[in-house]
Amino acid sequence: MKQKLDIIYEDEQLVVVNKAAPFLSIPDRFQNDKPNIYHQLQKQYGDIFIVHRLDKETSGIICFARTSEAHRQLSQQFEHRQTKKHYHAVVSGTPATDTGTINQPISKHPQIGGKMTIFKKGKAAISHYTVLERFQQYSLLDVQIETGRTHQIRVHLAYIHHPLAVDALYAKKEAFYLSSIKRRAYQQNRHGEERPLMTRISLHAFQLTVQHPDTQESMTFEAPYPKDFRATLQQLRRWAK
Repeated sequence: MKQKLDIIYEDEQLVVVNKAAPFLSIPDRFQNDKPNIYHQLQKQYGDIFIVHRLDKETSGIICFARTSEAHRQLSQQFEHRQTKKHYHAVVSGTPATDTGTINQPISKHPQIGGKMTIFKKGKAAISHYTVLERFQQYSLLDVQIETGRTHQIRVHLAYIHHPLAVDALYAKKEAFYLSSIKRRAYQQNRHGEERPLMTRISLHAFQLTVQHPDTQESMTFEAPYPKDFRATLQQLRRWAK
């Protein structure tokens, strides 16, 4: 099924997309025909170069280059930590401090395929967080990452005992339900079924700052929250203050 692209910015050098979830950034290694942003951009623009990526279940800002030279320059910015990447995350619990830094190396999990873990001989990984809002049992965090390791934010937040509110792999929670915060005030519909507010990881790539590969101008892009993220925050603000 083709996904309509939400293009935030485009010029002759780059294109910036607000990625929906769950939607692949790049082709799947095993099933190349699965819908993904890269292939759709190719059809629309011709040559497209991958600069970075987002997990399938993460929504938000992602940038692609349109020329080989733009790709070289943007890739160097990411490699040398010259970009600024801010994610917004709904997490379980409330951190004791309003700000903090997590500096823990990350490696592949030795027993579980597709999972990452903290490992002293792993690759360096640094995340900074700021509490934006506090609720009774949850918090909204801004997380800025200096490095871009696989599942970095998910692993780091789980490490400090504030995993994503929805994360089947690192928190064993597959969905977020209104009943979890309304409790006694919650009333099921006549069919006795409850539809979850969110069914993918509660992480959104909110802001990205890069230098334009041609003009060298600093450019900051922001991606509005998708519907499920907005709905979850709306209910937390109403019932869990």
